[in-house]
Amino acid sequence: MSDSYSGSHSSSHGRFLWYELVTTDMEGARAFYTDVMGWGAQDIATPGMAYTLFTAAGSAVAGLMGLPTDAREAGVRSGWLGYVGVDDVDSAAARAHELGGSVHVPPKEIAGISRFAIVVDPQMATIGLFRWLTQRDEASTDLNMPGRVGWHELIATDWESAWRFYAGLFGWQKEETDTGALGTYQLFSAAGQTIGGMFNKPAAVPVPFWLYYFNAADIDEAMKRVKAAGGQVLDAPIEVPGGRWILQCTDPQGAMFALVGTRRHHGLGYFERIPRGSPRDRG
Repeated sequence: MSDSYSGSHSSSHGRFLWYELVTTDMEGARAFYTDVMGWGAQDIATPGMAYTLFTAAGSAVAGLMGLPTDAREAGVRSGWLGYVGVDDVDSAAARAHELGGSVHVPPKEIAGISRFAIVVDPQMATIGLFRWLTQRDEASTDLNMPGRVGWHELIATDWESAWRFYAGLFGWQKEETDTGALGTYQLFSAAGQTIGGMFNKPAAVPVPFWLYYFNAADIDEAMKRVKAAGGQVLDAPIEVPGGRWILQCTDPQGAMFALVGTRRHHGLGYFERIPRGSPRDRG
């Protein structure tokens, strides 16, 4: 089969539709992200477990749930999980298996809301499959909305092999490719919109994973809030094309996330500037 998935799909197929934080401390994570992102938080009734919705401008942007005891005992850590829209969750789960991945959570339905599954790609990065069961607006497809995810990045063992898996599963298309000091950075799109990139992980990174960049109004203010709320900043803000800056962090429970935003005060000589055409260039 070719890299591109052929067939007729809905406008949400291949787009990231939902994000979920699975954590060892729900209350601590709730306090951290409402402080850092300015999100609202709303507890909802879910059979058999506690679940919180994070909201921005009155709309749900992500979910929060506790890490099950058996998962903790198996060594699973707190982390963010992205869910990609598919037309048929069951067929997509079967397709993921055919492409060399494995099904971690078989297709399940949340009555009247959604159907989902969780799969692991051949390099052990985790991704969700998702379909709303009710009509939803397309606000989540705007990558620039405050408080929402603005970029999706796969840190892979072998991005070319990973690309074949994801293109075959979601029908993503290759966009601009950059080769720089960090190696090749491959941008990809869904339904004509560039939504992320993938590259090979440095040797110091133990396992492949997906990293999600949340939009922040001011990267310096966001960095201060991360530190004040007990999170860890992993590097200094890095400038990317378009006058935007990125910052990688972990929350107090160890879940890694990233921020992307502008800077109101442009001091010279303090922050590293990346030339145009570098990794994380959206094209």
